Amino acid sequence: MSELDRLAGVLRLRPGAARPGSVRNDRPDWAGRLTLGKPSAEVPGLLAGLYSLCGHAHRLCAQMALQAAEHGEAPADAAAAGALQHETLCEHVRRIALDWPAALSPVAAAAATSSLQACPPLRVREADPRDTLEWLQQHLLAMPAADWLRSWDVSPDWWADWSTRSQGWLPALARDARPGADWPVPAAAPLHVHADAASLRGLAARLRATPSFTRQPLWQDHVAETGSWTRLNDAARPMPPTPWQRLGARVAELVRLSLPDEPGRSGSGWLAFGALQITPGEGLAWAEMARGLLVHHTSLDETGRVAAYHVLAPTEWNFHAQGPVATALERLRPAHGPFAQRRIAALMAAYDPCVRFEVEAPPMEEERAHA
Repeated sequence: MSELDRLAGVLRLRPGAARPGSVRNDRPDWAGRLTLGKPSAEVPGLLAGLYSLCGHAHRLCAQMALQAAEHGEAPADAAAAGALQHETLCEHVRRIALDWPAALSPVAAAAATSSLQACPPLRVREADPRDTLEWLQQHLLAMPAADWLRSWDVSPDWWADWSTRSQGWLPALARDARPGADWPVPAAAPLHVHADAASLRGLAARLRATPSFTRQPLWQDHVAETGSWTRLNDAARPMPPTPWQRLGARVAELVRLSLPDEPGRSGSGWLAFGALQITPGEGLAWAEMARGLLVHHTSLDETGRVAAYHVLAPTEWNFHAQGPVATALERLRPAHGPFAQRRIAALMAAYDPCVRFEVEAPPMEEERAHA
């Protein structure tokens, strides 16, 4: 194991193994250790650097949680909403254009890289939203974004219809990925703990009482999953039945984030975020970011230094030892071979862990290998 793996952690996947052995998550819980005793002003920058892959969302959550703990909740911040929209859009673009071709359709890699290099918000910090929309329509959708989203909202078959009929590297990638990605995966409950203050206070109580809760979290005593398909503003939509439909949900969110602001539907009005003062000196904050729901919880001592800090990230929900990915891997038969590898690649692209993963042989195969 490399030094980077020791610091960041690795997901160990054992397809075909019974839960809880099908997924092992050894990601260290650095947030509580590194923030203990720190002045509150130092924490947002420290955590943004520690979780650099999603640094902006961590910085935002840290700022809101500490603000709530010290001073109570702040009013909604339009600048924060715009920044969360921008950073989430950029993260979706990077994952779709970098990770998906490598994992799902290598023939799309050259065209995807060319599209990525032309993406305005990745090239210019203050890119004109109209340029971003034009880029999306030209390089990824091959049609007006508003029409794409309207069809996605009204037709369950739109993702399949669009990928079959459209030209371009992304529809071609979706077609190539479908045989390995369009298989039923039992969904866990959608994580909507941020839907009301009572649920958030209950979550804070669990975090306060059981620090290890961040490694294997439960909501209402059950596993849950989170992603771009579990947004509060999309709660009425049925859970996607396959990894392939979850990939479609990621593209749909990219489209939403590139359209003009409309509360509860698109632009900076799409992603939910906020904070809650649990008691004076204790705050909790949340933000819907690219991989799902991110939660920060903190308690401060009388001097304003951190007495406890908890980060609850999407990876710990989705890759819970009894969670949706573990269940899918347990049912994967045969566990190895080219087609199984395609299914695993699609599953991981859909749920998108924030750490590296390795596929290992399940115990039965290890015993046969040593016999």
